[in-house]
Amino acid sequence: MNKDVCKRFKNVREWLPDQLDSKREHQIDDKHFNEYCTNKCKDPLDKINAGCLYLLNEFFRDSSAFDEVAKKNIYIVQYILIWLSYMLNLDKSGDENFIENFYNTYIRNGSNYTTSIKYTDDYTDYKDLIDTNKYFLSMDMSIISKLYDAFNILCDIYNELDTNDSNCEKCSQKANQFVETYKKIIIYHNTTDEKSHLHVVFTLLIYYENLKNRCNIFPSAPDITQIISEVTSSSSIASKLIPILSILVAIAIFFGISYKYSLFGFRKRFQKQKLREKLKNIKKKMGH
Repeated sequence: MNKDVCKRFKNVREWLPDQLDSKREHQIDDKHFNEYCTNKCKDPLDKINAGCLYLLNEFFRDSSAFDEVAKKNIYIVQYILIWLSYMLNLDKSGDENFIENFYNTYIRNGSNYTTSIKYTDDYTDYKDLIDTNKYFLSMDMSIISKLYDAFNILCDIYNELDTNDSNCEKCSQKANQFVETYKKIIIYHNTTDEKSHLHVVFTLLIYYENLKNRCNIFPSAPDITQIISEVTSSSSIASKLIPILSILVAIAIFFGISYKYSLFGFRKRFQKQKLREKLKNIKKKMGH
């Protein structure tokens, strides 16, 4: 994550707000999304699709866009999927098939998502990028909303500090918000069987620590053992949190290796296979 990533997400939040109006509709600044709109973006799904395509094109449109930002930020697709899941959940209004309808209409059967990606062997097209991380679309909204909040808080700080590094004090309130959101994700969601989001929590925490290195007045994010100690009054919660520590350690090792490879470009096939095997082992641990 960096200012280049956050600027694109800020654009989408300004042009397609992540809140519904009084009529429970999305307002859209369509002059920025004209090239992505079908039917002039009158339909709610058309609006969300336009925002999704904008983000994908900004980072993966061609080798130039890819080399500029995405090559150094290999988890961007996951953040796009968190945004997409959040926006779709705002609109679904009890329709259990709403997200699946979006996927089938625009991604599976839409030509915009199946244009070949030729500058890397790791993915064939946008659909392949999304399918690799599709589990975010079925993740519970209570988890997605907190991941989305944590990501946006970090981006707000990155955008503020990009303007002026002396804004640390101004950003300290948002830093506190991030730490509290991080704790809530660990306490209230890692007690469930849904643990596929833990690697996102870990990457966001790494980015927060990078910001804290620039602003030493930011609060430290507590480690898992500290969080567990805060909830030991509830033995049932504490007992479920303890296994999370070993899972996060495994994820930390995995992402340390993955990040090292990303510095030299997108993963080559044999490197990618090794990382997938490590991730498979991590997911097995999550299942127990």
